Amino acid sequence: MEHCTHRSLAWIEKELLSLHEAGMHRRLAAREGAIGPQIELEGRTLLHFGSNDYLGLASDERVRAAAQATVDQYGWGSGASPLILGHTALHQRLADRLARFEGTEAALVFASGFAANAGTVAALVGPGDVVFTDRNNHASLLDGCRLSRADVRTYAHSDWKELERLLSRRTNHRRRLIVTDSLFSMDGDFAPLVELADLADRHDAMLLVDEAHATGVFGPCGRGLVEQLGVEARVPVRVGTISKALGGVGGFVVGSRTLVEWLVNRARPYIYSTAAPAAVAAAALAAIDIVEQEPYRRTTLLERAARLREQLAARGWDIGRSASQIVPIVLGEPQRAVALAARLREQGIFVPAIRPPSVPEGQSCLRVSLTFAHTDEALERLLTALGTPR
Repeated sequence: MEHCTHRSLAWIEKELLSLHEAGMHRRLAAREGAIGPQIELEGRTLLHFGSNDYLGLASDERVRAAAQATVDQYGWGSGASPLILGHTALHQRLADRLARFEGTEAALVFASGFAANAGTVAALVGPGDVVFTDRNNHASLLDGCRLSRADVRTYAHSDWKELERLLSRRTNHRRRLIVTDSLFSMDGDFAPLVELADLADRHDAMLLVDEAHATGVFGPCGRGLVEQLGVEARVPVRVGTISKALGGVGGFVVGSRTLVEWLVNRARPYIYSTAAPAAVAAAALAAIDIVEQEPYRRTTLLERAARLREQLAARGWDIGRSASQIVPIVLGEPQRAVALAARLREQGIFVPAIRPPSVPEGQSCLRVSLTFAHTDEALERLLTALGTPR
């Protein structure tokens, strides 16, 4: 059946054409089969450098077995929001396990990492308060700031001195909150967490750190950059995700029992979203066990990432300030990023082109995302295909 755009939506076609012309148009592509270092996409097998499955756990047989066994016992859907008994004994086991893993009193599991960030920020501050956010924070943090209806102050990326100037201005705000990613998802660099903790202490501000891309990858025990940089006790609100290194889906917040009790009562995405299936919790429990028992996964990943960054820089590629498994190849204009991604795909390699608003104007890039499952041979194939900048 042929469908026509309703006249009230006719403007969309013009806007879509503008996106095409600017190299900003996106389209959905349907992947077949499991995620891994190789994927099946539109009839082709591609070497995949676009995954956040950093430790290779999304398809791990132990994680899959835990989920499958739980479906047999609990069924699939949870049937309700957490407060209307969508919260199962397995969800509580996961919350307790996350708290032990993170060394905190309590934890709360959300249906997504986006919901965890947006809901937590909006629960901590509101009208009459002020929130300070890094310009390059994830959209979930930025949206949480807007949804909170607090005054929002943005500081330049990782510029703690600018943040200090903002905090030093006298205001009549009731509460103050600083929010930041620990590992920035597009830049691959670290927030100055020690300096941010110092500022929070000096200016009587709450500090929220999102460890989404660092959990499982950094720190002696895999607890993230707050662990690696020794500021765990100075960060009262820590957010993480199950959907990156833990290979599943969902988000979580860890901290004091008082914090978690407040979020249960005030975090709207938690209160009003259907709980994730119990099988998701079971898979996450298995993944946390692997993170603790197999630290070589993160050490191998980070060693490989360091070699890749060194080799890309030696060939003349701009990788920004990346210090992690996320390695941007900064190209500037969207058309350049799209063209290079297309050239790599012709050679059987998938690397996503990242354009505004995911990155600032003039910072379009290819986002190379390494996982434990990538081999040295895979990295060499990528480097050969890239060659040197043209």
